Amino acid sequence: MKYEVPVYRGSPKRAIFDAPDVPASEPVDADKTDEERTQELPLTLPRPDSCKVVGVANQKGGVGKTTTAVNLAVGLAMSGLRVLLVDVDPQGNASTALGIPHQLGTPGTYEVLVDEEDISPLAQMSPETPGLEVLPATIDLSGAELQLAPARNRERRLKAAIDDYLQSHDIDYVILDCPPSLGLLTINALVAADEVLLPIQCEYYALEGVTQLQRTVGAVRQAFNPSLQLTNILMTMYDRRTRLSADVVEEVRKHFPAEIMETLIPRSVRVSEAPSYQRSVLTYEPRSTGAAAYREAAVEFAKRHAAEQNDSDTKTSEPKNDSHRRS
Repeated sequence: MKYEVPVYRGSPKRAIFDAPDVPASEPVDADKTDEERTQELPLTLPRPDSCKVVGVANQKGGVGKTTTAVNLAVGLAMSGLRVLLVDVDPQGNASTALGIPHQLGTPGTYEVLVDEEDISPLAQMSPETPGLEVLPATIDLSGAELQLAPARNRERRLKAAIDDYLQSHDIDYVILDCPPSLGLLTINALVAADEVLLPIQCEYYALEGVTQLQRTVGAVRQAFNPSLQLTNILMTMYDRRTRLSADVVEEVRKHFPAEIMETLIPRSVRVSEAPSYQRSVLTYEPRSTGAAAYREAAVEFAKRHAAEQNDSDTKTSEPKNDSHRRS
């Protein structure tokens, strides 16, 4: 019998012992009022001049990578941008959080990588918000690396599929949710990406593995993708009640002053709950501190790209050599 993943779209019931995201006496950002933190996303965000393919990657697990990919994609789409999220993780957690069926046998990223099928007929519209499509991942993807090992151009399969897709689809951002490893699936994502967004948990071991990821980015840049850059670092699971969180943020800021984003994602019960209801926190509990933070992250992310484009325009009037440029 074929197993169907249940989709819960009603108002979830919460246990009586659920705690608030943070104590009322400890606001997530002391410089902002509760009203400012819970404001809605802008009606529109600036569109990039060309589609940006963003790999959300960190080989260390449990850092909020999939949560960031999901909520960033929803936040951008809620503000009028068109987004494709490609789930490259065999666990399929991004597909679950966005209400996309991905039971065994569902066509998706596996077919794109192994069978070289087109993305367009396999991508599904997410019920979270208009303008957000998802290419789902199933457990089939766990065997893709072995099957791709002897394949020709195995590292470029995803890039070729995305390039073909963008020829006929007007998309602002392609978000790639990478698995927590540096295997062939992640390599495919980095070869396809224009840039890397790195979520880092505000914990003692936060910087562990960042050097390894930098080496991987450097190797991919040298061998396959010369334009790949680590452009954004988002600090997650921030707890202002602890000195450790502040220290970790300052340490990361010291090493990556241009890349670190100003927005800090707090520890949040609602952020953790949302995927169990197949929702993003932005629709599950839009007035929670976690939702407010991810709204701010989406705004900052879009504005950083707009600022980069403005800087580029002032430096040169020559057209960029960009394969994803809009017509």
